[in-house]
Amino acid sequence: MSVMLGHSKAFLLMRTQLHRYAGCDVQVLIEGETGTGKELAAREIHYASERRDRPFVPVNCGALPDNLIENELFGHERGAYTDAKSAQPGLIDHARGGTLFLDEVDTLSSKAQVTLLRFLENSEYRPVGGCVARISSARVIAATNGCLNTQVAAGLFRRDLQYRLNALHVHLPPLRERTGDVPMLAEHFLRVVAQRLGGPVKQWTGAALQVLDTHRWPGNVRELENVVLRAYLGTEDALIDASMLSELIVATEPDATSQCEDGCPEEADLHYLEAKHHAMHTFERGYLVSLMKRAQGNISAAARLSGTERRQLGKLLKKHGIATAPFRFQS
Repeated sequence: MSVMLGHSKAFLLMRTQLHRYAGCDVQVLIEGETGTGKELAAREIHYASERRDRPFVPVNCGALPDNLIENELFGHERGAYTDAKSAQPGLIDHARGGTLFLDEVDTLSSKAQVTLLRFLENSEYRPVGGCVARISSARVIAATNGCLNTQVAAGLFRRDLQYRLNALHVHLPPLRERTGDVPMLAEHFLRVVAQRLGGPVKQWTGAALQVLDTHRWPGNVRELENVVLRAYLGTEDALIDASMLSELIVATEPDATSQCEDGCPEEADLHYLEAKHHAMHTFERGYLVSLMKRAQGNISAAARLSGTERRQLGKLLKKHGIATAPFRFQS
């Protein structure tokens, strides 16, 4: 099982919080940027709790088909529909006595949110086609790479469901705030890659570690792990130097949600991919702000004006951190 690694103050405080919450048998909401290790954090809670010997069942909410949400979660009885030749348990049954981890919970449709809310109110559910209610003993941990408060304010997520999920809250610090963790993680991933590929052990030069440590890592730990893999495969030498790393890191496009702290640089000073990304990001945000002004903060109206689906528009607004409230009732 993969474990969370780090020795920075931000990391240790977060991990202490996870272990404290392991002893509180209620719902937990984990928020953090993409690549920060939300599933690892959920597993940390599960395996530090008394449920450690029971199943941990991860679910990608974005992959749950809207028309089959109840069947996926609650299962079905024999004869519930034409092809139901035998009873099948749902994800909640699989997590009995353990933990049900709902990743990307903010991607649930309105219908799915209602279904989940009804279940969380009393842990009661019925398999599709069933008449007898069952009680779940699974603990629910949810995660999102956004902010549910923003989603609620934008009318994209139910406030009552947020309250149910957010009994306890954990924010995972991004890698750029975990001072000193990057070199340690880079050395760990390099050892893991060598072992996984059955190749020779390699090392970083001091200059290479410095390059890694000064990068902002918009993709966080996942981005670092990918860069380490490419660096290992990209050199025949026992030492990986800074020149190779700088090429790999420049080729990694920055995350669209990361913000420029000291003002964005001139596009002419940027690498081509960074300049292209910056231009697209600027256009998207400007268009969305103008669109929401025209629609006075009404997402449905904005979707009609722009010819996009409401859900897709909501994701774009979330991506750029644009709330709808400031645009309402503007003339």
